[in-house]
Amino acid sequence: MLKKHLLIFCLSLFVLSNVTAQDDLLDELDDDSVDTSYELPAFKAMKIGNIQSTKMADEGDFYLIVSHRFGALKEGFDTFLGLDEANTKIQLLYSFWDGVQFGISRESYNRTIAASTKIRLARQSKSFPFNLVAYGTINRNTLIDEVVFPALESSDRQSYAAQLLVSRRFSEKFSFQIAPTYVRENLQNLNIVPEAKHNQYAMGFGGRYKLSKRMSFNAEYVYNMSRASGSPFVNSYAFGLDIETGGHVFQLLFTNAQSTNEPGFINNAEGDILFGFNVVRVF
Repeated sequence: MLKKHLLIFCLSLFVLSNVTAQDDLLDELDDDSVDTSYELPAFKAMKIGNIQSTKMADEGDFYLIVSHRFGALKEGFDTFLGLDEANTKIQLLYSFWDGVQFGISRESYNRTIAASTKIRLARQSKSFPFNLVAYGTINRNTLIDEVVFPALESSDRQSYAAQLLVSRRFSEKFSFQIAPTYVRENLQNLNIVPEAKHNQYAMGFGGRYKLSKRMSFNAEYVYNMSRASGSPFVNSYAFGLDIETGGHVFQLLFTNAQSTNEPGFINNAEGDILFGFNVVRVF
């Protein structure tokens, strides 16, 4: 199992680093075609860690994102610090029109299929202080066992999330974002949670501090305001490094949630710290 995950890791790096070369993502800093009436993007990757950022694909851009979350570090060398247990998500993003982005993904956690969209509402400029982006996603859990839930309906497999992403680039080095969030889960397992809370509200916070031209430190925290008292799940967090290379961003992070989908990490973070990474490639 360990060899399998290491092979996935190595193949991801090989494929992503050897696709036909494109301009470095950092070239936008020196590109004379950039509209100088707007500030530069607050974030360089589509996610801060787990939380969506206000970064969006430009019109005609196609993104491949590979996310990997290993098992809990506390298991020690029994699972090789979690490397024997992992969740993988592969996501494709495309922007047909300026300011509108669509995505589809498949995550091994609960074998979840998801679709998402991002819509830019406003950009930070000399006349407006923030970036505003609306985000929505629908997730379908294909792993729910009909034997455990004999009255299961098709709609019970689905969960949803809606967010308003508000960010500001305060300086060349520092950016910050808040993300008021609504999450709907059509089914909750009462063998795990003490009561059903289908509708939950949360507030996400995240920031980026630039360490060098190609590296930044990112951190985030999501406070769930609606979780049932006595629930075994906790508020999620993540922190780590963004490393920018030619054509892609490589994010190394630590988090307490194995799922990378919004209903998963916002409502159901397990609490054990684990290592993970995101690889973001634009074509």
